[in-house]
Amino acid sequence: MARIVQGKTIIDGTASGIALASSEPVSFWGGYDQVTGEIIDRRHPLSSQMAAGRILVLPYTRGSSTSTAILLESVRAGVAPAGMITDRADIFLALASVVADEMYQMSFPMVAVSRSDFDSIKTGDHIQIDDSGRIHIQE
Repeated sequence: MARIVQGKTIIDGTASGIALASSEPVSFWGGYDQVTGEIIDRRHPLSSQMAAGRILVLPYTRGSSTSTAILLESVRAGVAPAGMITDRADIFLALASVVADEMYQMSFPMVAVSRSDFDSIKTGDHIQIDDSGRIHIQE
């Protein structure tokens, strides 16, 4: 079943991939391997899952601006998520994409959606994010 969700574009761009979703925030500092793209926080529900190249669906990040540096390094290493969907604007996630674009001419789109739309996206859904903030979801 396919459906479209309209989100608010935080960082523009397009991306497609398989969703990796959690209602729990993650700290990229100590929770994300910037070399492999694996979620390494052993207490997180997505522990041991690979986020590299996927559409990462998280409400927000936990922790400090160090998360931005870890995510920026994962962009440089080619193991960042292809795109992100959140339920609010997250400055640390957005900053990583902006700086990655400036430094490496690589970034990832970020779209914020309502909480009910956020909760409807599940791991394994096929996601396509377009330039207008529309999210195409194939379950």
